[in-house]
Amino acid sequence: MDTSAGALTIIAGAFLLAGVVKGVLGMGLPTVAMGVLGLVMPPAQAAAILVIPSLVTNVWQLAAGPNFRGVIKRFASMMIAICLGTFLGLGLLAGASKAATAALGAVLAIYGVVGLVSVRFRVPRRAEPRLSPVIGFITGILTGETGVFVIPAVPYFASLDLDRDALIQTLGLAFTVSTLALGAGLIWTGHFNIGAGAASLLALVPSLAGMYAGQYVRSRLKPEVFRRWFFTALVPLGAYMVVRAAF
Repeated sequence: MDTSAGALTIIAGAFLLAGVVKGVLGMGLPTVAMGVLGLVMPPAQAAAILVIPSLVTNVWQLAAGPNFRGVIKRFASMMIAICLGTFLGLGLLAGASKAATAALGAVLAIYGVVGLVSVRFRVPRRAEPRLSPVIGFITGILTGETGVFVIPAVPYFASLDLDRDALIQTLGLAFTVSTLALGAGLIWTGHFNIGAGAASLLALVPSLAGMYAGQYVRSRLKPEVFRRWFFTALVPLGAYMVVRAAF
């Protein structure tokens, strides 16, 4: 783990920016942090630094929701599938750096396009018992491969009949479980060590500062406008990472 002043500055800046996005949108911290850090370090190293800020902010989001037990009961099978998929997908993240960078870039670009298109699907409640574990497993695979846990879980949750508070709490649950599974996997592969843990703990400070700033921005800027900027930026960032890994 590079602990030079330059590296620590990049880490702090990445998590400050990621915290701002999280504060405005209620999600996006791992997406932004992995996207920025993935430009300057291997994805497995970036994912290790992500663990503590992501865990703390998402537990906070989960605990603040209105129906903790109901959300866990409804999506228990999906959370189990996320854990299984994450452990199976870790081979790419912990292995070939170029392949992991390309996979991360592809996920970011796809997520950006999905957000810009704003295609809305509706999944009936009766289909959830069969569909939720499948979505969870795919999300887990991509989490293990890229360190980003948004596709296809976020579009799937958006397709369910959830009110705003329930949606935010459900996202908090999925992100918390994904972070725990990713952290456990990185410990198992040796990527989350003392150095990474210290950097991750330090990254919590700019993350929380960014969240506070993001909440201030949210009170003065239409979230729809910020979302459009956010998703627009993800597309070229992800495409650049794919091209850089390929060539």
